[in-house]
Amino acid sequence: MRDVVILGSTGSIGTQALDVIRPRRDQFRVAGLSAGGGNLDLLAEQALEFVPDAIAVPTEEAAAELRRRLGADTPKLWVDGNDRLAASPCDVVLNAITGAAGLTPTLAALAAGRTLALANKESLVIGGRLVMDAAAPGQLVAVDSEHSAFAQALRAGRRSEVRRLILTASGGPFRGRTRAELTDVTPEQAMAHPSWSMGRVITINSSTLVNKGLELLEAGLLYGVDLDDITVVVHPTSDVHSMVEFADGATIAQASPPDMRLPIALGLTWPDRLPDAAASYDWSKPHDWHFEPLDTEAFGAVELARRCGKAGGTAPAVFNAANEVCVDAFCDRRLGFLGIVDTVERVVAEHLASGHVGDEGMSVEAVLAADAWARERASALTGGVAP
Repeated sequence: MRDVVILGSTGSIGTQALDVIRPRRDQFRVAGLSAGGGNLDLLAEQALEFVPDAIAVPTEEAAAELRRRLGADTPKLWVDGNDRLAASPCDVVLNAITGAAGLTPTLAALAAGRTLALANKESLVIGGRLVMDAAAPGQLVAVDSEHSAFAQALRAGRRSEVRRLILTASGGPFRGRTRAELTDVTPEQAMAHPSWSMGRVITINSSTLVNKGLELLEAGLLYGVDLDDITVVVHPTSDVHSMVEFADGATIAQASPPDMRLPIALGLTWPDRLPDAAASYDWSKPHDWHFEPLDTEAFGAVELARRCGKAGGTAPAVFNAANEVCVDAFCDRRLGFLGIVDTVERVVAEHLASGHVGDEGMSVEAVLAADAWARERASALTGGVAP
């Protein structure tokens, strides 16, 4: 029996994790749930179904509303309690919070010695060496499908035999368009992802390829691979989730139908596999898998992320924070589609010119200060209200 805490339980990853757990109550117990408060109806349903020991919500108002809905069935409620919940007694913490807010719960879970199934890539990207230095061997398990694929493929050889990682990208809804053809893209078009059903920020990030830039940074940190030894290739069907090329020329790929329940299940049980976590292929039918190079002129986010990763320190935090603000501006129609990455690039350049803190000076305070500055600067550039 594994006790599981799910941070971000009402989001896409959180709900799918509960889908994995629901028919396997003899193997998992939900010890804690947290949510941002935007869907208290669903959170109340989850609480009644899974009966957690504790629930974390962001505000007193959300807590009061949840008490009203749950009545006598209300468990312990912690306001602004993600860090506390992440450190509470359990076997696995699944961090499925979206954005930079996931950093301190990630550090809290690691400090408490919990196995951390990490779906919140931003906390690793912005925390960098802070997170990796806090993690004991085997304590940090990636839940992103691409990074789960790397972990599985890396079992095929020794780390010293790895030549490069090949990170696959669907290409998003605008694959094949030139930069000029992206000028008039609307938020509705950007939300139409061809392979995955995800939340707003991740879906927009996938359309700009910012998400792939974040994944590149995450892969370099998780697996100790130089960023120049990670190649991004476009694979529209999202069947091959990523590949590892070894020194002898062999390439090992992890493939499965696009379904996040598989990497989620691996995150909850790693290094073991959970039988029937997701559907497999029907090999009696034909399959056509296509790969093509990434157009870095039309989609410059990956190379911008690579530059931020090489700069290290607070640069990735600025990249991530500025992007979150620009996504909001785009969805509010205050910024064009191409303006997302262009504005992020400008904010990163200003930060590197003045205010950048390198790896040697990294601290939670430095990361949060860089994050706040980037949000304020990006808000000013996009005509928004500074956070």
